[in-house]
Parts: sequence; C-alpha cells; structure tokens
Amino acid sequence: MANTKQHKRPAKDGRLLQQVAALPYRVSPEGQLQILVVTSRETRRAVIPKGWPMKNHKDWKSAQIEAWQEAGIVGEVSRKKLGQYRYWKRLESNFALVKVSVYPLAVHRQMEDFPERGDRLHVWMAPEDAALIIDETDLGALISAFAQSGEWRKNVASSTIRAAAFPELNPA
Repeated sequence: MANTKQHKRPAKDGRLLQQVAALPYRVSPEGQLQILVVTSRETRRAVIPKGWPMKNHKDWKSAQIEAWQEAGIVGEVSRKKLGQYRYWKRLESNFALVKVSVYPLAVHRQMEDFPERGDRLHVWMAPEDAALIIDETDLGALISAFAQSGEWRKNVASSTIRAAAFPELNPA
C-alpha cells in the first residue's frame, strides 16, 4: 500500500499541508461510546490514525486505509467528514502547519496482524478521556462534539459494530 501514498513536499509558500484521519469508534456491551487512540511512531504522543491523502482514493477512503495500517481497524467509514483540526507537524528541517480532515469510522473488527503493529500502542477509551490525553485541543473538541452529538448512536442498532458481537474488541 505504500505505493498509493502521494509524495508530499513541505509547502514553502506558507500554504497549509493536508492530511486525513479516521476517528475509530465502537459501542461497548453496556452501550457506551469508546474511541481508539494510538501512539505516534516517533514521539509516542496520543493521536488517531492519520496520514497523507492517497492517489486514486477519496479522502475518506485514505483515512480508512490509514486506520488499517496503523491500528488493524476494519469498519465502515463515513463519507462525510466530522470536522477538521490543525496541528504543527515536525518535518526533517522545520515544522509545517497541517490541516487534518477527520472521518468517523465505525469499527467492525480489529485485526491481530497489520502493517504498523510493532510501531504503535493502541487503547480503547471513553471519549472524555481520549479528548483529554490528545495534545491537539481542536481534535479533542471534535471528539467531544462527536460523543455529544449522538451521531454514533445511529449505529448502536447495528449488531455489526457492537463490541459484544466481537469478543476480540473487548478491552483487556
């Protein structure tokens, strides 16, 4: 899949760089929303799966692929973005401002084997906790707004995303 990634050059003219992200979520057997938080590879900060848009893929599809690569997530991604946030990305010789479009992803399954398995840690947590440990304030606000919106409740009736239907998704 590495061949599908676009090669991004840092914007030297002050333009924002663009990335896409998936907000993986599931519903616990008790009916509570849970968010998957992963660590970044280099700084080990708490983040959600994100990356550069991919050639020949819509942004939502690129976000879904990133979730698979970084966390082994399989699920249904929304074609409508939840929102956007900005952050400063550390590049080789400088920092660049990046705008990230976030797409909710209802998790059906989490695989044991995936491309970045040994590179990241991941944990399911309540949205309030996820919003607190993530450094990007605007991303935390998006997570909180998603939890409060109840948009995720529309999928509760679907047994395909209920954690009870997938024992391997239950937290240890």
